[in-house]
Order: sequence, then C-alpha cells, then structure tokens
Amino acid sequence: MKFQWTRVACAALTAAALSAALGGCVALVGGGAAVAGMSALDRRTTGSQVEDQGIELRADNRINEVMGEKARVSVTSYNRVVLLTGQAGNATDKQTIEKLVREQPTVRQVYNEVEVLPFTATLSQRSKDTMITGQVKASLVNAKDISSSAIKVVTENNAVYLMGIVTPREAKRAAEIARGVNDVTKVVRLFEVISEDELAAMQTKPAPVIEDDTANK
Repeated sequence: MKFQWTRVACAALTAAALSAALGGCVALVGGGAAVAGMSALDRRTTGSQVEDQGIELRADNRINEVMGEKARVSVTSYNRVVLLTGQAGNATDKQTIEKLVREQPTVRQVYNEVEVLPFTATLSQRSKDTMITGQVKASLVNAKDISSSAIKVVTENNAVYLMGIVTPREAKRAAEIARGVNDVTKVVRLFEVISEDELAAMQTKPAPVIEDDTANK
C-alpha cells in the first residue's frame, strides 16, 4: 500500500528538524578543534562521520575540476562507502568519474550508479526526488520497528538508494517502507549488514566523553 504524503508530512518536518539538530556540526573545545554535535544515534563512529563529509567534499571538488559541465554527479559517502548518482555523457566519462573517486584517500568501496544519459534532470524531477527522499525518511521515522537514524536515503530519477549499517531484518524492512512511497520506481539496498549480536554490542558501548580543558586554565 502506498504511503500518502498527508500521513507523513509532520514526521518529515520532525525528521528534518532532528537532522539539523543532530547532524554534523563542528565546535571548538578547549584550545583545539574537536568534533562535537555529530549524531549520537548514528551507528558510524564520530571519526567516520567526519571522514564521510571530507570524502564527499574532496570527491565533488575533484569531479567538478576534471569533468566541468560534462557530467552532473552527486557524491554520497557512508562509512567510507561511496555512492555516485547522476548522469554522464558517455561510458568513458562515467568510468573517469569513478576513478577520480577511488583515488580519494580512505574510500573503501564505490557504487557507480551514474547513468549514461543526456542531462535531462529538470527542476521538476529534482524537486520530485527531494520530495521522495523526504517521504521515505518520514516513513522510516514513523516506523517504530526500525532505527531511521541508521539509514541514509538518496533519490535519483525516482530510484531510491538506501545506505547504512543495519541488520538483515532492518535492511528488509527499510526496503519495504521505501517501496511503499508514491512514485518510487525501484529501491537499491547498499547496506553494510551486521548481525543482531553486533548491533547489541555496538549499542552498549559507552559514548565518548569530550572534556573542556578551558576550566583547568
């Protein structure tokens, strides 16, 4: 059964607010730079969250530098696994883009979902993709049997890509939820799958303590 936007609009706004509140901001602690404000609910380590942001920035800059207007590509990194979406003019350009990303330090794996197509993504299509992403995220938040903070959602031309660190049950459930959203044409799972025991061990680890040494000065 398709989820209607009216059922999840409020949840989408909640998810957006939650993301803004928990998403990766950087603060200065003591005299030096320390990472703070990263999502405590994210299953990546804080270091991995910061590294993913760096990978996206470096890869995006490198693609723009080399390809210019020859391609329209989005770079998404989760736990150093990179998803490439968008369009390139030919197969050679598609492979060049992948090579540029693989050259980036610390990248573990690349999923090259760039389509060899003319740049046909209109403002209308991009808006629809943004809407779909919001609906999927909101539907994940609405579901009480899955941790939405563990899943990253990317939409390109009505195709939904799911990334994250999840158990097999969570992977199946997330895909079911995404398929239930209006206008979704396909769902691609790019999860890093862990066991229930591994998840339990991950959740029982104490949160890192960041000390402010200014009080000792």
